[in-house]
Amino acid sequence: MLLFAAGVASGWINVLAGGGSILAVPIMVFLGLPGPVANGTNRIGIIAQNLVAVYGFFRKGFSDFKLSASLAACASIGAFFGANLGVRLDGVWFDRTLALIMLGILVIMMTGAGQKPASETGKARNLILGHILFIGAGFWGGFIQIGVGLIQMPILNRVMGLDLVRVNMHKVFVALVFSIVSLGVFASQVKIEWVLGIALAAGYAFGGWLGANATIEKGAPLIKRVFYLALVAMAIKLLFF
Repeated sequence: MLLFAAGVASGWINVLAGGGSILAVPIMVFLGLPGPVANGTNRIGIIAQNLVAVYGFFRKGFSDFKLSASLAACASIGAFFGANLGVRLDGVWFDRTLALIMLGILVIMMTGAGQKPASETGKARNLILGHILFIGAGFWGGFIQIGVGLIQMPILNRVMGLDLVRVNMHKVFVALVFSIVSLGVFASQVKIEWVLGIALAAGYAFGGWLGANATIEKGAPLIKRVFYLALVAMAIKLLFF
């Protein structure tokens, strides 16, 4: 029940912004799972969450599978290498580095640095740069997963000029694909706790459905509020706890 509740909260936060895994992964560690096992098991929930969210966006008329698939292909390359490093993850300096990255993203998003008006047609710009940056985002997603949505959002919004609803539409599709790749890597090298993962996945799926609908119905104002809160919460947790 604890994992299901954590999954609901994590799925909702992940779809609206990112960083929700910071709730689920520590709970699994608290339950006795080693870090790499918790990191890998968490991917089961991420896949379920994003599968439901992709369908939720599609059902409401939001989809661009051609662009989503090409971004996902780039991210999957990075995720493969990141996951191979993630199975060996440990150390406080990782937490501190992640916290500084999150704070940097917060400054960029809140100050509007590099901001351009969102594309009125919903068409992305700077496609080559965007795809290159998604290799890096995928590496991070494969490596640790926590916070990858917060990295994808500035690429899609600031670099590629998409509005925040379409940002989340692409974000969940990309994360679905590269999470399958990274789960395969983790499963080949560490013992995945499939039973716990399925319980977590049920919560993630429900939270992902709620998050997709909230994105469409509430739009940019809610997404921004959750995004900023998630960034600050992650930075505080990583730096001080």
